[in-house]
Amino acid sequence: MDHIGRRRRIVAAALIGLLLLLLLLVAAFPWGWLRPLVEREASQRFGRPVTIGSVERTDYFGFRPVIAVRDLRIPQADWAGPGDFVRIDRLQFRLPIWSLLKGGVRPQDIVASGVHLSFARDKAGRTNWQSPDDRGDAGEGNADTDLGTLTVRDAVIRYADAKRDRSALLNLTADPNTGLRAEGTGTVAGAPVRLAFAGPAPSSGRPWPFTARIAGDRLSMSARGRMDRPLDPARMTIDVTARGDDLKRIDTVIEAGLFHTRPVTLKARVRHDPNRWAVTGLTGTIGRSDLTGHVTVDKVEGRSKIDGAFTSRAFDFNDLTSAKGRAEAAALAARIGPRLVPDTRIDIGKIDSTDGRLAFKVGRIIGSSSPPVEGLAGVLTLDHRLLTLAPLRLDLAQGRITGRAVVDQRRGQPAPTLTLDLRLAGGEVGAFAAGGDFTGKLAARVRLTGTGETIRAAVGRSSGTIGFTVRQGQLPARYAAALGFDAGRALLAGSDDHSALRCLVTRLAVRDGVARPDPLVIDTAVSQLRGQGTIHFPDERLTLTLHGAPKGSALLRIPGQAYLRGTIQSPQLSVPPEVRSAGNILKAIGRKITGHSGPTATDADCAGLSARALR
Repeated sequence: MDHIGRRRRIVAAALIGLLLLLLLLVAAFPWGWLRPLVEREASQRFGRPVTIGSVERTDYFGFRPVIAVRDLRIPQADWAGPGDFVRIDRLQFRLPIWSLLKGGVRPQDIVASGVHLSFARDKAGRTNWQSPDDRGDAGEGNADTDLGTLTVRDAVIRYADAKRDRSALLNLTADPNTGLRAEGTGTVAGAPVRLAFAGPAPSSGRPWPFTARIAGDRLSMSARGRMDRPLDPARMTIDVTARGDDLKRIDTVIEAGLFHTRPVTLKARVRHDPNRWAVTGLTGTIGRSDLTGHVTVDKVEGRSKIDGAFTSRAFDFNDLTSAKGRAEAAALAARIGPRLVPDTRIDIGKIDSTDGRLAFKVGRIIGSSSPPVEGLAGVLTLDHRLLTLAPLRLDLAQGRITGRAVVDQRRGQPAPTLTLDLRLAGGEVGAFAAGGDFTGKLAARVRLTGTGETIRAAVGRSSGTIGFTVRQGQLPARYAAALGFDAGRALLAGSDDHSALRCLVTRLAVRDGVARPDPLVIDTAVSQLRGQGTIHFPDERLTLTLHGAPKGSALLRIPGQAYLRGTIQSPQLSVPPEVRSAGNILKAIGRKITGHSGPTATDADCAGLSARALR
């Protein structure tokens, strides 16, 4: 037994001695020997020949060796032009051995001088700081930012981003007493700006406050925030204000996929955690429109998941267009004339990694909307390029529009499929038509499906139905008589005389953008008008033939028909010359004398026709 115990003690002593020897070797390890290995690994990482002038240990013994690196050079990527991506004249740092043995390089007490960094990204999104096989999908917030002290002298940082159209040239210094400072100039979407960033010296384990500023005539942004750990943007809270001549210019900085607008002012609190952005207390204006709300963006399996809500007391949709866009729209309207169906783009093919839900509520629509919209609310849902606007509600001065709209581009097709199902109820025709001579209860139903990059283009290729009815109204007596081609009563009716409008009903059967009335009926107490023909979208061209008949005896009935041409926004009613000729009038007088004025109309089934049109 003593023999066995003695052997165990010898083995234990040998192991302890071996461990002590290993510790001594580690504590006194000459780190300069690793220079070729570091060069080889770094070259493989960046796909470029990394060179290091020298690596030496400046102390002699310890488990936190001080290492000095001289003349570190990483060449620029071939596509980014000549020069170096990284050049550092001298870099000194402590390297905790225990963290290295755990598999992580955690340098501390860094001192660097003669630092030149040149970051670049091309239009395709390729960067010079990633290795060729780096997909950029590593998780966030895992780095240890306990740097100890940080000292940087004579540092210049260049940044050129062709994809986002922005650039910067910064001079950076860091000192354990005065903290970190960076100042310089740059451009954002062609607009010159001044840049500044500042924070105190990093302190391990404590939150790190900082300020950042972009200042220019066309863009100004400021941020005052705090990182949970020094120099760790993966976890931070910031208060942001922004002012720009265009929301798209602000988006050049924040990369949220926003669009061109009129001038913008915004203010919000932003919280960033690994894979999550949360924006609260958002307030601001876009042109004349005000905006408040909140939104969160989560990164889940490579996709952005958005959830938010926005409200506005008064909103003008023209504020969501740029000066260039408004000029193009005005030029288009001048060339083709006004159109009822908007030319709003609905192509969402490039939104291939974003899903989400946004609720919105607007108190009043301002601008050129007709009829006036006194309220707007809805929910936008996006799921793998399937955009659904439902429920949707527009409150008019009289009446309400409800329904849903769906934009489907899930197959990645060049143009999306638009599906509309909208209903107008409780309307008053006087809210849509100028003057008060034409009244009645208005209702409508639109059910269309078509393909196109804009709403107008999709309607121009759509199929479905459009229903429109007016009930229980009145119109000037001269118009009612004219609908029945009763020229005598139309001429003799007084300006204050009115006739009952029993119904105006049209149901348009749409196929491939061509709408055919089935039927088109205007039924009054004294006359009835029916129409047939076509309405062509997207140019909204009218080609309708109108036939009218009186109910009962006509004072002077003109035989013939009329034509409705032009567009929906600019209709043109024409009567053939032969209908207005002296011979035709004499013929009408003769028929009146002989009592053979032609067939008369009976009351239409307004209830049945309306129910079918709105189905």
